[in-house]
Amino acid sequence: MASAGVEGEAERVAALLRDITGEGGFAFVASAEKAAAGTGDLRAAEAAREMAWEQLHSGPWSEVGAAWRDAYALACLHVARLRAGGDRPAALKALDMGLIMGGNLLRADLEATLARISAEPCGGGREEGAGAVDEEDQRWREGLDRNRDITDALKILPAKSLSSKKVERRSHITLEEFICNYFLRESPVIISGAIDHWPARTKWKDIKYLKKIAGDRTVPVEVGKNYVCSDWKQELITFSQFLERMWSTDCPSNLTYLAQHPLFEQIKELSEDLMVPDYCYAGGGELQSLNAWFGPHGTVTPLHHDPHHNILAQVLGRKYIRLYAASISEDLYPHAETMLSNTSQVDLDNMDLEEFPRAENLEFMDCILEEGDLLYIPPKWWHYVRSLSTSFSVSFWWRATVQPSGSS
Repeated sequence: MASAGVEGEAERVAALLRDITGEGGFAFVASAEKAAAGTGDLRAAEAAREMAWEQLHSGPWSEVGAAWRDAYALACLHVARLRAGGDRPAALKALDMGLIMGGNLLRADLEATLARISAEPCGGGREEGAGAVDEEDQRWREGLDRNRDITDALKILPAKSLSSKKVERRSHITLEEFICNYFLRESPVIISGAIDHWPARTKWKDIKYLKKIAGDRTVPVEVGKNYVCSDWKQELITFSQFLERMWSTDCPSNLTYLAQHPLFEQIKELSEDLMVPDYCYAGGGELQSLNAWFGPHGTVTPLHHDPHHNILAQVLGRKYIRLYAASISEDLYPHAETMLSNTSQVDLDNMDLEEFPRAENLEFMDCILEEGDLLYIPPKWWHYVRSLSTSFSVSFWWRATVQPSGSS
């Protein structure tokens, strides 16, 4: 079986190198072959990775050819294998970068190499003192427990919060009830008690567990108040570095958020801690994406809408969410630019009613999503999200083959 896997990889790589040669990537091919020959050449592997990286950034992401994404994954695979014996963190980072930025051709090979390196003893690791661990645990628990008093929460929420129509709350309803009363009517609903059996509901409360599973892995994060701000940026850091930033939330420009990332495709061990809710099969549902939203209190996703049905699972912590019906889209002043056309120009935290007067008295519904809750958000419904505490949420987007009666 192992021999068949090696032969399969060799065939895929040979086909890929022919494609890259056809696109004029002669230097990449020469370096990749040198990296793979004999005992391997790390400098050649790094050179190949750099060449592929430049191709990934030669124009808009949508125009990057699939072959060059696969080529980047191949170079990352070579770098990881050559670094695995002496520099485990660098090897893991290379593999994560291949998973995040690379194509799918060699994904199974990246994952297999990652599993092998992750299973090897770290050796030489620095043990944290008991005092440091206790302090970290305490900060973690305090972060999860913030803003439980509604009076405190209202001080940081947009005007009129929790004074209008509340999202209906139901307890562990059947799939049939969900379809008849909410899915077909395109009506939001909170469902409690439906994910209490997830291992994540207990395991993720232990910061040591998260660090053990994901601490050395590289993840993409957003830094700044939110993605429409001028100082917003993206970074690649280890999961442990990200956890450290949880305690530094005083400056909005440094607020760090792991947002809308397919974390569970990248780190398979975490995917074993949750399950796809049955509600995601409504309308002959076909799951489109499963994304993680993880960050400290104060992270904000500005008012926007998404194209798919969405079940948002609140695994840890609490979030405030405000929803506006799809029918009033024009009164929320969507951005004209194509990239932001699903995002409102209205900043609910600092509303400019002179510039956006129609937004002042629009009807909305809102809620505080508690730990263990699911929230159904119908397609094209506008929603604003603010974390009231350290928060770990998972969104399940699905496309239905049977459309609600109100859909076009």
